[in-house]
Amino acid sequence: MKTKQVLFTLITLMVMDLQVMAQSAGTTKNGDGRILVAYFSATGTTAAVAEKIAGMTHGDLYAIQPEKPYSAADLDWRNKKSRSSVEMENPDARPAIQGRKENIAAYDVVFIGYPIWWDLAPHVVNTFFEVHDLTGKTVVPFATSGGSTITNSVAILKKTYPNLDWKDGKLFNNSSETLIRAWLDKLGFKI
Repeated sequence: MKTKQVLFTLITLMVMDLQVMAQSAGTTKNGDGRILVAYFSATGTTAAVAEKIAGMTHGDLYAIQPEKPYSAADLDWRNKKSRSSVEMENPDARPAIQGRKENIAAYDVVFIGYPIWWDLAPHVVNTFFEVHDLTGKTVVPFATSGGSTITNSVAILKKTYPNLDWKDGKLFNNSSETLIRAWLDKLGFKI
């Protein structure tokens, strides 16, 4: 009789463990659902912030890569004929990106990071939004810039994609873990 009770208890515990593992599969440690940290980074600055956010949230990292990488000449904002200047002058520009993020439906939260170009998100970020269905997802913007704020870029993104659940964005002029951690905590991500 005792052997049956011990066996029953062990089987019950194993079933409970399997249930807990199934429930936690694909979720972050703080229960906020699967997190994707998607970012575009032309020089590596935004990538450094994205990597820290992904590490702190246990999210998956995804680089938005233009089909044709930007050269230093392409990024020369002082040259009105540079590729980035021409793209940003045209609000309808949608530079092609390399592939798509598979299983985007598996994510509940999408952090979207980018450098500020002409007080906006680079149009390659719009391409990302337009080739992925983010309906029903929480979108959390973050940006890097040497002199701009994030305010206008987020306002334009919200206006362009009004059906998304937007959270407060944050500008990072450096990738300080303390600042990133404080922002994530304020948003309710318990790290």
